[in-house]
Amino acid sequence: MWHQLRGFLGPRTPSRGGGRPSRPAAPRPYNLFEAAAASVAAGAENDPVAAAEAEEWVSPEALAFGVRELACRAVLALARERGRSPRSVARELLGLPSA
Repeated sequence: MWHQLRGFLGPRTPSRGGGRPSRPAAPRPYNLFEAAAASVAAGAENDPVAAAEAEEWVSPEALAFGVRELACRAVLALARERGRSPRSVARELLGLPSA
């Protein structure tokens, strides 16, 4: 009976710490900010394959939120660096006339 049960369950892989079979580690889920950073960087580097891969990591809504947060942080960092307002830096980055 045990032989039949073992055959049904498949071979056991020994693990380091006991009699349980070792399981492969589940892949770590991607963070929405990792996905946003990868997507934006891929777009900046004109890499559509990397951009498509990053877009699969999270939902479109989460990616949009992450990209928006990344844009806000980037504009704030540039504004501080340049000693200008975030509004003027954002307009400059988009090639818009100053308001």
